[in-house]
Amino acid sequence: MKFFADTAEIDAIAELNELGILDGVTTNPSLILKSGRDIVEVTREIAALVDGPVSAEVVAMQAPAMIEEGRKLAAIADNIAIKLPLTWDGLKACKALSGEGHMINVTLCFSANQALLAAKAGAAFISPFIGRLDDIDLDGTDLIADIRLIYDNYGFDTEILAASIRSVNHVTECARLGADVMTAPPEVIHKLAQHPLTDKGLETFLKDWEKTGQKII
Repeated sequence: MKFFADTAEIDAIAELNELGILDGVTTNPSLILKSGRDIVEVTREIAALVDGPVSAEVVAMQAPAMIEEGRKLAAIADNIAIKLPLTWDGLKACKALSGEGHMINVTLCFSANQALLAAKAGAAFISPFIGRLDDIDLDGTDLIADIRLIYDNYGFDTEILAASIRSVNHVTECARLGADVMTAPPEVIHKLAQHPLTDKGLETFLKDWEKTGQKII
């Protein structure tokens, strides 16, 4: 499974990238707002920092304007994935921009039928939002399983990018179900290394080591 960081915070991206676990980055208008940065400036900086895809989202609602914005975003760097909403106009823009050779991430997917349309329109990535489905008392990971089955049935190359990840359990389940990618906030990625038994074991080892009176260095 590929790991993408869902953030526009440069320091957090740099830390994960240095560890060697980061395969890409996803941003959206809300994350750009949170960063307080200019969208072109911060997107260019992120794209220069990581080797993998960096998703940058259009804000237009109509296909012609989406296509125009998408081209401008793609011009920022070679590893930009143009992020388009899963609307009819978004699908039109996906077809046009993917036909020009651009990498497309179709976002805000909440059904298997939507994912099927995105794959047929040429999307490189489909982003099912599992956390938001959980918010309305549906199991978001069921959608990952449905899309995986459908894509495998027909040999679609579109990668399943599990989004709206809220917990370490989401990550585990998405990996178990065969999502190609997961994108999560840096704080969730950090939590993947945490376990209370690890902490307890380390505490015991350190207490016993102190009793030996020895030093390694």
